[in-house]
Amino acid sequence: MADEKGFTLWFTGLSGAGKTTISGLLETQLRERGSKLEILDGDIVRENLSKGLGFSKEDRDTNIARIGWVASRLARAGAVVIVSAISPYEEMRRHARGLVEQHAPFIEVFVATPLEECARRDPKGLYAAAFAGEIEEFTGVSAPYEEPLEPELRLETMGRTPVSQGVLNYTAADHFGYTPETGVLLKIVGGEWQVVQ
Repeated sequence: MADEKGFTLWFTGLSGAGKTTISGLLETQLRERGSKLEILDGDIVRENLSKGLGFSKEDRDTNIARIGWVASRLARAGAVVIVSAISPYEEMRRHARGLVEQHAPFIEVFVATPLEECARRDPKGLYAAAFAGEIEEFTGVSAPYEEPLEPELRLETMGRTPVSQGVLNYTAADHFGYTPETGVLLKIVGGEWQVVQ
């Protein structure tokens, strides 16, 4: 429907922090609720939209600007957009926020997993290679990661079970009027709250 309200959930954090895992769990829950949903995963975007870009600051900024622009258009069309991208620089996250907020709410979610834990997980072996000097400009090791100054949500993942339900409850309560106690999802349609079955 043309009057559905979209928004963007922007997951940021170090490589291996859990952004993709958490956003994947959240995707499943939102799809089960019938949400019109699009996923912009940093790795997939790099393969398809930003192929050829490297990892210099300029290239990273270009990549995040592209993701922000696409997210803004999808949210404008009424989609829930889940972005999962390291997005290491505060300035570019603010830029992406500005693009999206011209049309829809922007919710920054900082997946605050410490570097040591990300390196321990190291599912792709990237940290080991970066610490060995085999990868240049690796975020958190040889390139900076600027933690968000005021994210809407800060998720601590150390020793915790999946937190996607907490994200879902937050986004639903703030943007759809969802009440976890009753399971009722209220949605803004044409400026009016309506119950979604």
